[in-house]
Amino acid sequence: MLSVAIQKRRGNFTLDINFSVASNSVIALFGPSGCGKSTVINMIAGLLDADRGFIKLGDTVLFDSTQRTNIAGEHRAIGYVFQEPRLFPHYNVNGNLRYGLQRAHARTQAIAFDTVVDLLGLNQLLTRRIQQLSGGERQRVAIGRALLSQPKLLLLDEPLASLDMARREEVLPYLERLRDFMKIPMVYVSHQFEEVLRLASHVVLMNRGQCLAQGDLQTISLQPELRTLLGADAIGAVVEGEITAIDQKNRLAQIKIGRGQVSVDAQELNIGQRVRLQLLARDLVLALNAPTGLSIRNQLQGVVTQLTPDNHHATLVEIDLGGVTAMARITNSAVHEMNLHVGLSIWVLVKAVTLRGHVYTATTT
Repeated sequence: MLSVAIQKRRGNFTLDINFSVASNSVIALFGPSGCGKSTVINMIAGLLDADRGFIKLGDTVLFDSTQRTNIAGEHRAIGYVFQEPRLFPHYNVNGNLRYGLQRAHARTQAIAFDTVVDLLGLNQLLTRRIQQLSGGERQRVAIGRALLSQPKLLLLDEPLASLDMARREEVLPYLERLRDFMKIPMVYVSHQFEEVLRLASHVVLMNRGQCLAQGDLQTISLQPELRTLLGADAIGAVVEGEITAIDQKNRLAQIKIGRGQVSVDAQELNIGQRVRLQLLARDLVLALNAPTGLSIRNQLQGVVTQLTPDNHHATLVEIDLGGVTAMARITNSAVHEMNLHVGLSIWVLVKAVTLRGHVYTATTT
């Protein structure tokens, strides 16, 4: 369990944050630049002292202003990955990784060198000088060095922010592997929601030094506080489902979502695998009757559970698909003409093409 309840004042900025999350979670601190995300993890790491409050990791109290407890950062057993890799230019990749092992001191080496090298795909880079690496490769080395310090918690401060899109896509699968195989609790700072979608199990929404909302990713995806940060075009429910079949001929995977099924590009998906989908509210079409004669094959039946005005012209409609909630954004005139109301049986249509780029491996924590 990571428990954080801290306050910090810096000039005109006041941070007051409180969250508690189970071990082995990937906690995303999500919010706009300048909202205090990096300040939070700097205090968790011991790089910055809070004015008041406490920080507890497992059974260890790292900071408690009441008891005047403040463990030095180098003794907190926390790994830190910065925006910039901060590697040693006079060492090659192997030397930088070995430095992580040296920082472990007397801590039990539960994370083996070879495991980290394999996990992050560094085998072919060990003899390379840092200057010979791409931005994505450097960040993978920085992650490996942090892991080899044998941390009880890993902090990542927007580790992909300095990378272009291609390099980000290169590193993200390694972060997913890290999440699934290492089982180390992580706090991941980002203002890119796609990264949160792919990696997080718990989300803390922040703005202006405050916690707007927190909870599991599925719950947070429906919160109005997230809508204010993302804007209308990017909002939508996040759901999880299981791959039940794969049509190799058409390269489509069937995913069970609530009581229904949706088809997505098979990619590298396997039967039995759990995946996470983002169903953007703008992409869902609602129908009162079972659709026929349509090219849209993803047709899910559900029940309207909530209608929320989104602005003067649109309404957000939440639909229970059988233990899974979807959210559609439709015009107010459509709500009136269809006589939508809570308890109404409804069909939800999802174009397969709208799911491209919105299907990710689900967290196993």
